[in-house]
Amino acid sequence: MSQSVQLIPFSNLILAFIPALIVVAIFYRWSLDFRDAFYAISRMLAQLLLVGYFLSLIFKSDQALIVLLVLLVMVSTSSWIALRTIKAKRKHLFLKALSAIVVAGGLTLVLISQGVLGLRPWYAPRILIPLAGMIFAQAMNSISLAAERMEAETARHVTYEKARGIALRASLIPITNSLFAVGLVSLPGMMTGQILSGVSPLIAVRYQIMVMCMVFGASGIASAFFLKLIKPREIDVVIRANK
Repeated sequence: MSQSVQLIPFSNLILAFIPALIVVAIFYRWSLDFRDAFYAISRMLAQLLLVGYFLSLIFKSDQALIVLLVLLVMVSTSSWIALRTIKAKRKHLFLKALSAIVVAGGLTLVLISQGVLGLRPWYAPRILIPLAGMIFAQAMNSISLAAERMEAETARHVTYEKARGIALRASLIPITNSLFAVGLVSLPGMMTGQILSGVSPLIAVRYQIMVMCMVFGASGIASAFFLKLIKPREIDVVIRANK
């Protein structure tokens, strides 16, 4: 097996769009809003091309301040997107989502990057930024599910303590399913990428175990901390604003 990742020519990469465009065509034939799906694909393409360009510059710069600024943008953006499921008063809960992701994601990132991997320098952008992206994204998704479920349960006049427990369990369903399925149903992205690049599966497994533990931990801690910060009165304010 080749020990380097195969370079995909742009002419071949175009073929990967065929399944996605088939979905857009299905949307159109079923009289659904195909423009939203097409916009999502176009935005994905533009964002990834820009991110690839900027990451190349960041990796070459190798400066701690730039890495910290990137992490700040990532955690702020993820905190705002996490509240997308709340129809109103996103600003009212933003600081709580931000605090939850900073605490859960920050502690997990420090533990993994410094304790498990022992990065030198500590801000090594080629490793730290992708790790932070995985951690913050999972924490974001978990908080988003928790916020949506908490709002729904409170609207049903469930007690705060019970609604909080239901919301926490619901927020961890996707990552818990991943824990059950990994290795049997799916080979996650990091493990697949390493195997394709020629890394021994036994080594790739160790990294994937690290990833699964860190995203599960970050998700659970972020959701629990966010739900702990929310007071029943604040949830009631959001619900009344949505009526």
